[in-house]
This record gives sequence, structure tokens and C-alpha cells, in this order.
Amino acid sequence: MKTMSCLSSNFKFVFLASTVIWITVMSSSLAAVDASNVTTIGTGSVTYDRRSLIINGQRKLLISASIHYPRSVPAMWPGLVRLAKEGGVDVIETYVFWNGHEPSPGNYYFGGRFDLVKFCKIVQQAGMYMILRIGPFVAAEWNFGGLPVWLHYVPGTTFRTDSEPFKYHMQKFMTYTVNLMKRERLFASQGGPIILSQVENEYGYYENAYGEGGKRYALWAAKMALSQNTGVPWIMCQQYDAPDPVIDTCNSFYCDQFKPISPNKPKIWTENWPGWFKTFGARDPHRPAEDVAYSVARFFQKGGSVQNYYMYHGGTNFGRTAGGPFITTSYDYDAPIDEYGLPRFPKWGHLKELHKVIKSCEHALLNNDPTLHSLGPLQEADVYEDASGACAAFLANMDDKNDKVVQFRHVSYHLPAWSVSILPDCKNVAFNTAKVGCQTSIVNMAPIDLHPTASSPKRDIKSLQWEVFKETAGVWGVADFTKNGFVDHINTTKDATDYLWYTTSIFVQAEEDFLRNRGTAMLFVESKGHAMHVFINKKLQASASGNGTVPQFKFGTPISLKAGKNEIALLSMTVGLQTAGAFYEWIGAGPTSVKVAGFKTGTVDLTASAWTCKIGLQGEHLRIQKSYNLKSKIWAPTSQPPKQQPLTWYKAVVDAPPGNEPVALDMIHMGKGMAWLNGQEIGRYWPRRTSKYENCVTHCDYRGKFNPDKCVTGCGQPTQRWYHVPRSWFKPSGNVLIIFEETGGDPSQIRFSMRKVSGACGHLSVDHPSFDVKNLQGSEIENDKNRPTLRLKCPTSTNISSVKFASFGNPNGTCGSYMLGDCHDQNSAALVEKVCLNQNECALEMSSANFNMQLCPSTVKKLAVEVNCS
Repeated sequence: MKTMSCLSSNFKFVFLASTVIWITVMSSSLAAVDASNVTTIGTGSVTYDRRSLIINGQRKLLISASIHYPRSVPAMWPGLVRLAKEGGVDVIETYVFWNGHEPSPGNYYFGGRFDLVKFCKIVQQAGMYMILRIGPFVAAEWNFGGLPVWLHYVPGTTFRTDSEPFKYHMQKFMTYTVNLMKRERLFASQGGPIILSQVENEYGYYENAYGEGGKRYALWAAKMALSQNTGVPWIMCQQYDAPDPVIDTCNSFYCDQFKPISPNKPKIWTENWPGWFKTFGARDPHRPAEDVAYSVARFFQKGGSVQNYYMYHGGTNFGRTAGGPFITTSYDYDAPIDEYGLPRFPKWGHLKELHKVIKSCEHALLNNDPTLHSLGPLQEADVYEDASGACAAFLANMDDKNDKVVQFRHVSYHLPAWSVSILPDCKNVAFNTAKVGCQTSIVNMAPIDLHPTASSPKRDIKSLQWEVFKETAGVWGVADFTKNGFVDHINTTKDATDYLWYTTSIFVQAEEDFLRNRGTAMLFVESKGHAMHVFINKKLQASASGNGTVPQFKFGTPISLKAGKNEIALLSMTVGLQTAGAFYEWIGAGPTSVKVAGFKTGTVDLTASAWTCKIGLQGEHLRIQKSYNLKSKIWAPTSQPPKQQPLTWYKAVVDAPPGNEPVALDMIHMGKGMAWLNGQEIGRYWPRRTSKYENCVTHCDYRGKFNPDKCVTGCGQPTQRWYHVPRSWFKPSGNVLIIFEETGGDPSQIRFSMRKVSGACGHLSVDHPSFDVKNLQGSEIENDKNRPTLRLKCPTSTNISSVKFASFGNPNGTCGSYMLGDCHDQNSAALVEKVCLNQNECALEMSSANFNMQLCPSTVKKLAVEVNCS
């Protein structure tokens, strides 16, 4: 038996100066493309008409996946690309990150995580296409939206408008990148994988704020891109005035109703968000697999031709690359491939099934116009059919509450609420977006020994040799400058560091009441953002911060002062720079007001006082986090790392964790700071908790339109506890872990953990679509009918070690909490054990040969299974 498995027109050229422009000659109806009518550029061609991209003379319906090369490491790239291809993806999409590639004017870097050429060639070797979104503005929750901070300080520069300095540097970088791709023959016109390029990014949201300068800039950006002569079409997403022949595209949770500006351009979805990003202190958003699949099916139902998941693998914001501000170091995005490179079941598997079915409809979809049929008030069918017999139908139920039974071509079809059924032969349902047949993997973070000894058998690092370096609270070394009033934090540091010290002093008379009564004064601070620690006479007195919604903050805190001179030192911090918005580069940070209350003479306003500033930390200046400076004499050995000590650097030498599972650093017992391994930047850590009083869900209802606040978890929990450390950064032994802790924590409680799949769950109903899309003709349909199969698979080198739950009937609950219903086949567990035990994977066919199909005749029966892997 065969079942689906979710496991692992004419064109001419018009030459205007050096610009090649595609002009589509449209006909009134779609027809198969004659390759002889498509002009070839170099060794390949990419053109388009109103229905699709046409690659080497063939219409293409494309599934694309965003994987950002610097958000993983080169050692991960082949596996990520391979997993995307296995998931039914045709195209890998990425931004190009200008500030990573040009850290200073004219100095280019394309190595390490920023080796764009290597990434493109890995995609090419996998036999996949690429969409290169050069931008070079990217937003992407990336620091400063991907634009280099130095560009803001080029005289006369305003970002993303008709500003000559900005346009000069933008074109220079764009040209450098395009020429690099050309030299490596990576454009499809040269036989390479890049089939589309993007200029700018979501500029339509902000263009009006820039007035006529914005309109001129958008037109200039398009013309500049076309002048690069890449031989492939250019796109502009969310650009409502994209000039011909640039294709305007859609970014949203749903793009089925999107229509390009011109009827001669294909319908392209550049960003389908299968999840959402996180900010420190906020809840954890999730988008159900059923809703993602619904959005994709509706897009292709309504004439879509290219759909890209943003993100398919989110990855990690290593170092200080996270923007926002307050974007977490994790950029997991609830994506089909998780931050660590593992497929996220059931999302990855459910979408894999969807891709397979949609691809089976490719010929009918791309060579016919749809016929719309009403099936009810909120139900409809789109049918793609031609005289050759090709036929594909999409039946949609847009009711977000009620299941419906509809009549289509004299046959009844059950449509769950908010779902689409796909009929590749216009008869048989091969896939329904609301019916998830794939397993759910049980994933946990297992703590591991870093350096086990007989005296320390627990999985911790208490036995390690630690060294420490203590920062001075306030100005260290020679001050950078003194100024009356506050300077802007970002303008001062130019983002060379997160940290900027502001120090001043205040004299207190011994007769003050708060001293005589052993009381406290009150300090009141206002800041443009993002976070701050307050030190009085070298002691930490308070911390405060904004959040991902409002970076500005103000607070009042009691402070302990002494008679005489008192030093007030404010450590101001950025937590990633602004990533988007009109004129966003002008948004500042740092304190704006400081007052001390409680004196006999009233409140003392220190805002205009003389403030002495020092940029960065002493440890940063000494570069003690770098591997070549690890034997510096500034490190002091200690038998036990001090606890709850602010402004402290910690160093320990660890062995590589055993095995090959992904590794993370567990920082639940630390405060806030940064971490490195062997000089590589793990990133900012901050196990900041969200409010336990916010609304979180235990079960997400997929029905109805999604928004980032709909399905959130993690109330009262740290937004991010674990921090990805790529396996390729480890040596077998002698790995140097360095932590900078701002506020105080317990470094002896730091753990490495492995991300492990410890089990799998699955549930499937007897009416689940089970047709092999390759065999939707003839008698084989009858053989396949009513025989859906539940497949379970453990990770490589592990097997199904035990069956935790098994029931055929009407079991209740979800993965991890299944319960028997009042209808249960007593032989369920024995059958599952017989088929699955000690196997890496198994298939449980729901047939009368295996289960009592006569059981509870009025019940739509289903099978639920949970197994352990080891």
C-alpha cells in the first residue's frame, strides 16, 4: 500500500541605456510555454508572465524557505538546506546583511558566518534555486535593520530617501555584491541558482513619511537595481508603486487576496510568517501548523505561484546582531526547522505533505484559469481544469467556528472549520489543512556533564577551575570626556559596545534627615532606553529597562548615601538598535533626567550637572573574551566562582559535550550579560521573565486569523533560558567559556544542555486523507481508501524503546497527555508494541487487519500513540 509520509507567454527585451527590462506580451488565456519563445540570457533564463515565473522555458510553481546564513554557522548550512529540500522546498531565500559585510567604509568581509558565496554554492549543489534579497535594508529584527551604523555618521545622510550620500553607499554595496555573485556565476542567467533578486524591503509602509523624496528614492532604487544587469527579475516587497518591470510582492500572515499592481505580473508571497519573533521579557508566540497550511493552500488556490516561508529556519542572533531593540538571541521564530537545526514536528511534516500535494497540481494550476464555485456563505471551490483532463480543485471553508458538509460535483465533502481540502483529481481529497497526520516530536533540553569527576557526579560545572576579572563600577582608566548634561548613548558609542558609563557626584551634609534617621534618599531616572544599572559608591543599587514595545523607561529607587561626596554611576545599555520605521536611525538611547529627592532643601536635579563618560567596559577594551588573550595576568584564579557579584567576568575551561546533538548554554541562574566560547560570540543572555499575570494558552485553537498575541505561552517564565552554542565551535577539549555578568548570578549553576528528541506522539482519524497523489486514478484509489497510516520515527541511532500510550477508539487529550476514551480497542498497545518496539521507525496502518474497525460504529475512530526513544 502507498501512503504519504511526512517524516524526514512571449517576451521581448527593451534596452534603455544599460538597463534590461522584461516586457510581458499577454494573451487572454494561459497556455503552455513554448521554450523557443523565451529569450535565453547566458546559459539560463528567468522570465515571467501574469501566472508564474518561467525558468528555462518551464512554468514553475515554487515553494521557498528563508534561511539566513549568518544566523547559523557554515557547518550547519548543508544540513539545513538538505532538510528544507526533504520538506518539499524548491528555493532558499536569504537577505544580504550589509552591516555584516561592510563593517567600515570600503572594508568588505565575506567569511565565516557571512560567507555568502559558500552558502549560495551549497544551495546550488543541492539542486535548488535561490532568491537573493540584497536590500540592502533588511529590517529582519537585525541590528539597525542591516544598515551599517557608520553610514548614519556620513555627513548629509538620511536613510532610505533621496539622500545622495545614502544612495552613493547603497549603490556601491549593491554593485559590489552583484559583481561578487557574477564572478562566481551564481545568477540563473549564468547557470547559477539565483532566480530573483530584491531591492529595498517593505518600503511601502514608510514611503509617504518621506514625502516626494521617498517617491524619488523608490523609483531610483528600482532603476539602480535594473541597471545591475543580473539577467533575472527584480522584486520589491510591500511596494505599492513598484515600477515596471519590477514585481511587487506580498508580506503577511495571509496573502490569498493580494494582487500585484500590474495584471501582467505573477502573484508572489515573499514573507509568510509561520511564527513570530520574541523580545526579552515577553511571551513566546506560536502559530499552529493547521493555520500555516491553510494560508499556503489559500494562496495557491487564489492564483499564487511563489510562496516563501519567513522563516523556515530562524536560527540565532549571535553576538550583538539582534536588533529590535530587545529582540532575543534566539530567532527560532517557531519555524518548521528549529533554532538548532531540527525539524519541528508536526509543522515541518504537515507542510511537507502539503507541498507534495500542491506540487502534484502544478500543471493544472499554472496552465489554466480558475473557475470559482460557491459552496455556501463562507465556503467556495476554485477549480483548475483543461481539455486534456488535468483537473485540480481547492475546497475552502472560511468559517472560523463551524465544520461544514458541502456538495461538490454531486459528492459530499466534510470541511473542518478554517480549512482547505485539496483534490488533485477534482474527486479525491489528498490533503486537508486542518487534519494533521504527522507525528509530534517530544523535545527536551537535557543537562550534560561538562567535566565530570568522582567528587562531582552531578551534571554541573562546580568542579571546574574558574578565573575571574572584576570591572570597576564607573569610569575606569582615563575618562573619555566630561560634559554638562547628557549625551546620547548611541551617538557616543556608535554601537561599538552595548555599554556607556555616565558618572557624577553629589555632596551630602551630615545633618540630612535621611542620614540621621538611617533612611534613604530617592533617585529618579528617565531614559530613552534601553536598560540601566545604578551604582552608588561602587555598589549596585537598582536596575531598570524598557521593553520591546516601549524602549523608554523611568523609575524611582531608594539609594543609600553617606555624608560627604557620593559617586553616582549609571551604566547605560543598548539591547540591539532599532530595526525599522521612518527615520529610525535618529532614535536615540540613554538617560535624559536624573534627580535625587529627600534633601531638606528639596529635590536636587542632576540632569545638567557635569557627567563624565567612559565608552565600554574595561574587559572589552582589554579584549579578554578573545582566545589570544586568555592567559592574560588580569585573570585571578578562584576555587569557587563568586556568586551574586555584578560587573564580573568569568572564565572556565570545559570539554566538548559528548554525542552529536545540538548544544545550548542554560543561563537560568544568571542575571544579564554576554557569553563567548573559544572567542566566538554566543550572544546576549537575559533570562528575563514575563509577567505571570498575562494571558497564555495551554491549547491553541488554530481556527480564525492569526496574530502574534493569539497563541502565546511562557507566562511567568524566562523568555529565553537556553542559548545555542554550535557544535562546530567546540574542540575535543580545552574549550574556553567566558561569561560577562552585569548584575550577579551563580555561575556554578551554569549548564550545557543537549537538545534531544526523547519521544514521539501521533494521532490520526480513520477519515484522514490517505491517497498517494501519484496514484489518483484507477482501482488503486479504492484500495487506499479508509486506510490512513500513522508513522512514528525516532532520531538516527535511537529506537522506539517503549510505548507510553496507545489507543484505537476515541482517545482524548494531546501529545503528552493522552487519555482513554469510552471507546477503546484493548489490543491497541500490544499491536503497537509488536510493530514498533525496538524499531527506528514504524508504520501503523488503520485497517481491520490491525484494529477492531467495528468498534463503536457511531464514532469517528482515531488512533493515538506516544512512544519513547532511546
